[in-house]
Amino acid sequence: MEENNDSPAYKTLIIDNVKYKTVLTKKFMARKVYEPIDFNKVISFIPGTILKIHIKEGAKVKQGTKLLELEAMKMVNNIVAPVDGVITKINVKSGDMVPKNFILIEMN
Repeated sequence: MEENNDSPAYKTLIIDNVKYKTVLTKKFMARKVYEPIDFNKVISFIPGTILKIHIKEGAKVKQGTKLLELEAMKMVNNIVAPVDGVITKINVKSGDMVPKNFILIEMN
């Protein structure tokens, strides 16, 4: 007897303690896994150029402290500290061009 490789592979999905047998789509299986936001990493939300850095490594910052200026699409965006902390690493310097989702600053 031949095996049929085209038959769907059923998976068990549990929602509110109720088990369902279902077939998951390729798109669902290839989805990006959710990662919680790490507030100790300041990430660029848009590609652009670093104009000015207002802090140094080792500096203690409060939430809302201006960290750097990012120019994107002819606009200057002030990047501020998302939480209180100490600057552990600055991964950019003035004049650097950064892509989207680049780690600009790491904090503790």
